Amino acid sequence: MFINIMFILSALLTLSGAYGVVASRNIMHACVYLLASLFGVAGLYATLGADFLAATQMVVYAGGVVILMLFAVMLTGGHKEAVNKFGINKIPSMGTVRTFVIGVLSALVLGSVAFKIIAGMTKQVQGELPEFTSTVEKLGVLLLTDHILAFEISSVLLLGALVGAAVISRPRKQ
Repeated sequence: MFINIMFILSALLTLSGAYGVVASRNIMHACVYLLASLFGVAGLYATLGADFLAATQMVVYAGGVVILMLFAVMLTGGHKEAVNKFGINKIPSMGTVRTFVIGVLSALVLGSVAFKIIAGMTKQVQGELPEFTSTVEKLGVLLLTDHILAFEISSVLLLGALVGAAVISRPRKQ
């Protein structure tokens, strides 16, 4: 029952974050919605029992790619400050109902992932320990044998995003 609820919450977070990315006109908000969507995907991985992929999803994509995108937006000046007619900087609002719903879904998914991990630890300590099967070794072998082309293409794309951000952010010659 818990896994089903966690799956539904993760799917809702993933879909609502993806919709927010597509529907948002502000690029900073789109990056935050992408972060929520990636957290939802990590929750989906956790419900499938792929804890290593869930942790990798949060560290690599949510932690690396989204932060890289936010730095690129900030370096290129994608977000301008709004000034009212008196010359005072406007204070950004605390969000809308949509951002509140996505925040609540994110908190529920991350809390349920933490609860699943803690419950799994206590359950294994109380009962008989099951045989440990590591998926990390299998994943490493698959990435470096059968899926080496996709692995290299993703690394080239990430390098291209970093170089593109550096090129766009450098000062223009007048």
